[in-house]
Amino acid sequence: MTHDQSYIVIQPHVSEFPAPLALKKGDQVWVGALYDGPEGWPDWYLCSAPGQEPGYVPGQILDRHADGSATMLEDFTNRELTVLEGEELRGQRQLNGWLWAVRIPDGETGWVPLDNIRANRPDLKSRKS
Repeated sequence: MTHDQSYIVIQPHVSEFPAPLALKKGDQVWVGALYDGPEGWPDWYLCSAPGQEPGYVPGQILDRHADGSATMLEDFTNRELTVLEGEELRGQRQLNGWLWAVRIPDGETGWVPLDNIRANRPDLKSRKS
C-alpha cells in the first residue's frame, strides 16, 4: 500500500541493523528463513547479497527461483528508522506490519513498525449551533 499520511510515534523504536541491505531492481539475492518472531510480521525473508550483511526483505518484491535465489523486483533497503516517542513521521508505504517513513523535520528515512505509531489526525473541534 502506498500513501502519504502523517503519523506520531507512540513507542520508541531502535534499529537493530546498523548495516542495512541496499538492493537494486534486478539484483540477485539468496533467500533464507521466513521471519518467525513474536511480533507476527508476515512475509519477511532473511536474504543475503554479495558484500552485504544479511537482512530481511518482503516476499512481495522477490521473484523467487527454485535454487533458493531470487531477483529483486524493485529497489529496496531494509534500513530501520530509530524514532522517539512524540516524533512526527510522514508515511509513504505500508508493507507487512511496517511503514516506510520520513522523519519530520530532518528528512531521515527508514522502516518503522506499525505498532509503534498512530495516524496523526487533527482533533475534531466541537461546533456551536
